[in-house]
Amino acid sequence: MPLLEPAPTTRGFHCLPCGELTRRILSVLLLASGLMGALAEAEELAAIGPTYPIAEQNLLDMIAQRLRALEKSGQFHALQEQAIAKGRAAVANPAPVAGLTPAKEPRTLYVDPTYVLDKNILDAQGHVLFPAGTRTNPLAITSMSKSLLFFDARDPAQARMARSLLQRDGARIKPVLVGGSYLQLMKQWKTRIYFDQQGRLVGRFGIRHVPALVYQEGMRLRIDEIVVAR
Repeated sequence: MPLLEPAPTTRGFHCLPCGELTRRILSVLLLASGLMGALAEAEELAAIGPTYPIAEQNLLDMIAQRLRALEKSGQFHALQEQAIAKGRAAVANPAPVAGLTPAKEPRTLYVDPTYVLDKNILDAQGHVLFPAGTRTNPLAITSMSKSLLFFDARDPAQARMARSLLQRDGARIKPVLVGGSYLQLMKQWKTRIYFDQQGRLVGRFGIRHVPALVYQEGMRLRIDEIVVAR
């Protein structure tokens, strides 16, 4: 049987008898045709095995259904009242600042409020107004007009001492609670009372014991932890 010489496009393949080559080409064409047909009919394939409808309830519908059930039973109103009561209690009695104890011996410390810029401050045109490394002390621009008195109103001795200072020099003192109800104290003392939420100020000033008085001394802040009589 004569051999088929490979054409330029088939160089590199081994020469095959014509019958064998024809059968292989036909096999490839049939395979390709079968694949194309399968792809064309893929969307029409029947499901394999049993199918079931989606039984999961829509989340929003489920929430609405439960809310309606709570309303009918009267529980929704009760939950509302509980939430309001908790909110009022949190406002009237904030969580006390953790880690503070009554002062048992006097202690004085100083805080330098000087701030150092860690990057350039630019104007709208990109010009440098204040270069990185610039040091500034807020007390050089504005003085501290009032002293800050930190105390725990749950301690009767501290509350008495704070009340005495406010009656004597209340115009120059700003009372700041670290524990107790500031709303109740405002009603009793008829004056504005503040609360150091999350202890941010006592942490910044390094206060560990109360009562403590913070005031300006020169270009620094002085903090006196005071021992009260009991």
